[in-house]
Amino acid sequence: MNFSRKLHRTFIGFLFFISVVLVWFGVELIVLGGSVYYFFAGLVTAAVAYLSTKKSKTVYPLFAAFYLITLIWAFWESGFNGWALAPRLAMFSVIGLWLLSPGYRNNMGLSPGFHGSKVVWSAVPTLIIVSVLILFYNDRIPHPPNGDIVYTPPINTAQGEWPFYGNSQGGTRHSPLTQITPANVGLLEPVWTYHAGTSGYEPESMFKGILTIEATPLKIGERLYLCTGYNDVIALNAETGQEVWRHRPKIDDHNVTTKTCRGVAHYRVPDATGLCSQRIYTATLDARLLALDADTGKPCPDFGADGQVNLLEGMGDVVKGYYYVTSPPAVIRGKLVLGGWVMDGQHTGEPSGVIRAFDAISGQFVWAFDIGRPDFHGLPEAGESFTRGTPNSWGVMSADEELGLIYAPTGNATPDYFGGHRTANDEKYSSAVIALNAETGEDVWTFQTTHHDLWDYDVASQPVLIDLPDGKKGLLQPTKRGEIFFLDRTTGEPITKVEELPVPQGAVEGDWVSPTQPFSTGMPSFKGPRPTEKTMWGLTPLDQAYCRVKFLKARFEGTLTPVGTDRPTLTWPGYIGGVNWGSVSIDPERLLMMVNTNHVLMYNQLIPRQQADADGIHPVTAEGGKSVGIYAAQAGTPYAAESQPFLSFLAAPCQQPPYGLISAVDLNTQTLLWQKPFGTARDSGPVLLRSQLPIPMGVPNLGGSITTATGLTFIGATQERMFRAIDSMTGQELWKARLPAGGHATPTTYWSEQSNRQFVVISAGGHGAMLSGRSDAIMAFALPQKQ
Repeated sequence: MNFSRKLHRTFIGFLFFISVVLVWFGVELIVLGGSVYYFFAGLVTAAVAYLSTKKSKTVYPLFAAFYLITLIWAFWESGFNGWALAPRLAMFSVIGLWLLSPGYRNNMGLSPGFHGSKVVWSAVPTLIIVSVLILFYNDRIPHPPNGDIVYTPPINTAQGEWPFYGNSQGGTRHSPLTQITPANVGLLEPVWTYHAGTSGYEPESMFKGILTIEATPLKIGERLYLCTGYNDVIALNAETGQEVWRHRPKIDDHNVTTKTCRGVAHYRVPDATGLCSQRIYTATLDARLLALDADTGKPCPDFGADGQVNLLEGMGDVVKGYYYVTSPPAVIRGKLVLGGWVMDGQHTGEPSGVIRAFDAISGQFVWAFDIGRPDFHGLPEAGESFTRGTPNSWGVMSADEELGLIYAPTGNATPDYFGGHRTANDEKYSSAVIALNAETGEDVWTFQTTHHDLWDYDVASQPVLIDLPDGKKGLLQPTKRGEIFFLDRTTGEPITKVEELPVPQGAVEGDWVSPTQPFSTGMPSFKGPRPTEKTMWGLTPLDQAYCRVKFLKARFEGTLTPVGTDRPTLTWPGYIGGVNWGSVSIDPERLLMMVNTNHVLMYNQLIPRQQADADGIHPVTAEGGKSVGIYAAQAGTPYAAESQPFLSFLAAPCQQPPYGLISAVDLNTQTLLWQKPFGTARDSGPVLLRSQLPIPMGVPNLGGSITTATGLTFIGATQERMFRAIDSMTGQELWKARLPAGGHATPTTYWSEQSNRQFVVISAGGHGAMLSGRSDAIMAFALPQKQ
């Protein structure tokens, strides 16, 4: 048997396989009340395979009629959406071309040529070449740079620094620098790359050789200050990227699942000189608060015990890895205020989510906000602890020095997917933003973004403070739900309209669902388009049919559909957002808000306790446990939980692209100025492979943006390994640079006095759970030096 005949038989076998899969899922879809197309497609594919074995010419009119019907159906369901059309048409287009090939026709006993064959076979390579050119054209910046470069320093030194995580205490992520403009941004070039390497010691559980880095460097004086995922604190020369000093705290990372440090804090001691007159603070994965001399990196001897404070004091018994800090402390009125990360979904008695303040010089405890006892602000008595299992605040906080208020985003009382055990205080303060008196820790006001949260919609984003032209003091609170609440930060009252709207009901036994939820109807919503059977996606009709079956089998009645036990629930948006810890950035001069969002669905289900115990789903202990990953033990409640992304059997999302968007909102009118898919398919693909295709797609993203006075937005964030500059007013991409891994961090921009240049720096550390890879690189970009 020659090769051509073997290939012909393989092709027929492939058609029979496709037909069986399509008929199987097609029958399921018909029973569930879904599309009949896939069953029909399976029958036709089987008929084509059978007719091919009989060498019947009838295969051509049959497939032509089927392909015409497929075209009509595809455009009826999808319109002219290329990503939606691809899985509906690509596979059958390839089959159709094969049916026209000389090899197939020869094995069918037909002449290799046919009427119009020359046109078809010359058109196919031409179409491929044109398509490739279009794809790469889309990957190019449309206009070459032609702007002049002004090397005049800013009016004052402070304008060229980046002293807080979000530049301002209120987290605007805006710089007044003007050297880099839309006209010359295309001239940006890499000027240095710093590799953080290892931390210098090798704990048994450590990921050898590479640190994941998500930090936003601070720029103070002539230095940058940042931290690694293992809490090494590093000072770099801001001009050259050379390491000045490095402090290795040698953490105990046992059982730590999220090895992250997103930034450090800085404080200048009033009227002080010498050692520790300027300090760098970080909190560690083994729950220590450190103070270091900004000049040398040495511990400050007058802070706590030899430069550190034990954050486990007052916390009671804490299993290793259950409590630590990933965000920089907020600095206000000589105090350090911080919450903490508490492991998700283990049991009802997890460590407290207490928020605490410490003196920035001595490290002494100042006050606590314990949600279990909100009117008591001291330390627990001996033998007692802060209230266990309360909502925590793991995201970055904001501060208003003038008002003397700290704004803390909060999570949920543990665990996440069942709330029948929660107290009245848990209900009041969970999934909210809380304004606390910086002097006393008293609750000034609270605004809740999700009532009785059963979906893991903890508020991860830093509250962003903005002063409005009418004199109002605003606060923008982004959420994973995709709702952005615009509040008066003095009172907590909404500036734009917020409505309590009815949501789906039907909680599991022992729990309840809030009849209404707050929706920020006065602002654009970023939860994405509502999923439907038609918008289920796949790389082929096979996995698309599978996803449609999964969709129809799940419970879905819109956003905030309760999770149950009898079948999975589709959770929209998923728990990465909406808006995650990258928050939003503000251009206060143009009153623009830049928003990068995710649109990845989750497939969640509760597991009755008896079944969970039988399956070995137990809380993580010092020795580990099955609860890590898609399972949450939720011990102390009647149910464990399973939560996973809504994916096909090819590990592709079951919803059609885009999976990430970037948008601009005009805060004058509270309307969407523009919105675009964020990122291309270059570093995405099936079965966790990278496609290398620079096609605009919109991909998952983690990290934030910054804006500048010249109307530029800089952002990495995407699963694609790319750093971009965007025109804030139009959304036009003006510049981009390839990164060694995803830039899952918020960038920094600053002025270097040595070369009179504006630098832009991003941590290209990637993320372990995404295709964006891992890296230990911090990269700096700047315009060419003055000749």
